[in-house]
Amino acid sequence: MITVGVQRPGNAKVEVTVSTSLYRAFLAVTDIMFAYAAHPAFFGFISEMKTPTDWPKTLCTVQLISTTLYTVTGVVIYRSAGQDVASPALGSGGPLMAKVVGLVAILTSQIVIAGVINGHIACKYIHVRLFRGTEHMHRRSLFSIIGTWVAISLVLWTSAWVIAEAVPVFNNLLSLITSLFGSWFSYGLCGVFWLFINQRRWFSSPREIFLTIVNFTLLGMGGCLCGLGLYVSGRAISEEPAGGSFSCANNA
Repeated sequence: MITVGVQRPGNAKVEVTVSTSLYRAFLAVTDIMFAYAAHPAFFGFISEMKTPTDWPKTLCTVQLISTTLYTVTGVVIYRSAGQDVASPALGSGGPLMAKVVGLVAILTSQIVIAGVINGHIACKYIHVRLFRGTEHMHRRSLFSIIGTWVAISLVLWTSAWVIAEAVPVFNNLLSLITSLFGSWFSYGLCGVFWLFINQRRWFSSPREIFLTIVNFTLLGMGGCLCGLGLYVSGRAISEEPAGGSFSCANNA
């Protein structure tokens, strides 16, 4: 953000609204959705908290801080780099600064932590599902537990690397992930859970009627975001020039 603000590499013309197509607009929507698609991690965090009832306060605090940071960063970069900002944005600061910022992020473990958190959550879900209700859940053994954990991690991280290399443009990959998973984990399944838990009380009071409408709306939003998101991400991937997959080329 500082580098882009100092160099001002792009057209600094700021437009509050622009005329664009549904395809381009929805690609931007999926990018925003990705930033708030951390719902699969909630259950793990809640289960490991000393006081699980503090989770709503914790979540509100995190969302307030993250929304503020996202807003400030987005405004500064858009004001400085214009609408042609690269994705990821560190590419807008020039090749040298992109390397410097990337090196700092690696040395301070920011990039590693951001990736490891998501990978760890996926590994833990699979691991717990495999060994739930068995004595292995509470006993460390070299071959059954540690070996299984290493195998799960190896499969997931290898799969992630293959997908990331096959879809080399960062924005398009985020859009695909959001459409397949964020649409349901952050919206659709939330509505399904509430409707299932309260299935006998949908119309029992004005409050329940309102919540029923809200959760049916969430379910519809999940389906809409998934369908439209898959269309725009698939179109974006198909329109990208060939040759960027499995290469070290700069795709920003």
